[in-house]
Amino acid sequence: MSFSNSRLSVLNLGDQFRIADLEADILEYYQAKRFRDAYQIPAKSGEAWLFSYGVAVFWGCEDNEQQHILKRVSPHLENEASKRAYDHFTFKPNASEHSIQADNFSLAGDDPMQRLAISHALAQSIQLDVFENLAEENIRSTADIPKSLAKTGRMPLGRKAIAKIRGHLFATKSDIILHYGLLDTPEFFWEYPALEGLYNQAARYLDIRSRVDVLSKKLETIHELLEMLADEQNHRHSAFLEWIIILLIAFEIVMLGFE
Repeated sequence: MSFSNSRLSVLNLGDQFRIADLEADILEYYQAKRFRDAYQIPAKSGEAWLFSYGVAVFWGCEDNEQQHILKRVSPHLENEASKRAYDHFTFKPNASEHSIQADNFSLAGDDPMQRLAISHALAQSIQLDVFENLAEENIRSTADIPKSLAKTGRMPLGRKAIAKIRGHLFATKSDIILHYGLLDTPEFFWEYPALEGLYNQAARYLDIRSRVDVLSKKLETIHELLEMLADEQNHRHSAFLEWIIILLIAFEIVMLGFE
């Protein structure tokens, strides 16, 4: 296959695609091919790979073709990203051997399955970027809560505010965990085990495994925040019930006194 340039672009477009709608459009319009959770879209200047969880990888595509494909497929997303995460690399087909150096992917040959193996790692990496930013943003936005608790012994928040923060943290944790499986070795390599070595090479270069470990620690931090907020909310609720009981007892004593 001939490419008009050596650009390799990766974009997170949003939440997962509505597969039935996507296939009804691109399989006929682009003569796209499906490989489990990935779709190959041929272009005049190169090719694109779409992943069901909302990521696109472009190999050698000119800007106008890339924008045309994005405009065509974006309406089929569950929720389009308000701000797309992206990354850029270069590639070289028909090299003497597989290698990755200085963000350049050299491929020994011109097999689209090799590009798909690399695309899997690139798609996971950009999705991991989204998860990392989401977790970091939540941790940063709630950083003052444990500080305030350590300094004053109480939180300067009402029960409703605490409930909202808990809900937001829980939603973030749930979103990440529900999609966490896509950071494992893709099922595609069960059918194409000979390509797993190329995927692993790219995954090591993109530092996916260690980044997943760091993300796990961030999720643990969110979990600890959730437990702390739950304890505080339970404590306030218990204190509220205790005051009600005290007031009821006091009222009963007063009434007995009048009698």
